[in-house]
Amino acid sequence: MPRTPEDLAAGEWAVLAVLAEQPTHGFAVARAMAPDGEIGKVWSLRRPLVYRAIDTLSELGFARPTGTEASGSGPRRTVIEATPAGRAALEMWLSYPVDHVRDARSLLMLKLLFLARADADQGPLLRSQRERFESLAGRLTVAINDADGFDQVLLRWRLESTTAAIRFIDGLLRG
Repeated sequence: MPRTPEDLAAGEWAVLAVLAEQPTHGFAVARAMAPDGEIGKVWSLRRPLVYRAIDTLSELGFARPTGTEASGSGPRRTVIEATPAGRAALEMWLSYPVDHVRDARSLLMLKLLFLARADADQGPLLRSQRERFESLAGRLTVAINDADGFDQVLLRWRLESTTAAIRFIDGLLRG
């Protein structure tokens, strides 16, 4: 079954974001996404998965080759760029808050990283993320009162994690 934009994984979004910054080749994307690369510090992806992501993005019409360039250590490299459809999908993804607090360390950080790299305003994402987490905190508070035993312990942990994420977001919003 063909993949849809809704099926993209975090690494694929990250590859698309790199390609949207400027046309480049897969090896440069893989270098940036290595564990010691700027993006890899938030979300790393091995080289074969970078190339697979580029293939997936191309199949979806989100990326396309624009030419080749010489390589100092092998065959010519294919330069890839994000398409207008890819840029539009990326813009939407970057503006949408994450669903779960557990995704704040990965997906939210990834979105904030790419917004910062683009010198874009992070405020709209942070405000909508805060709203989502505030709503979750309210639901957890109610659920704690109705729970007992380990369920209550787990809900308290989730509430503490959620309020910590809200404090983090508030700090970013204050600057």
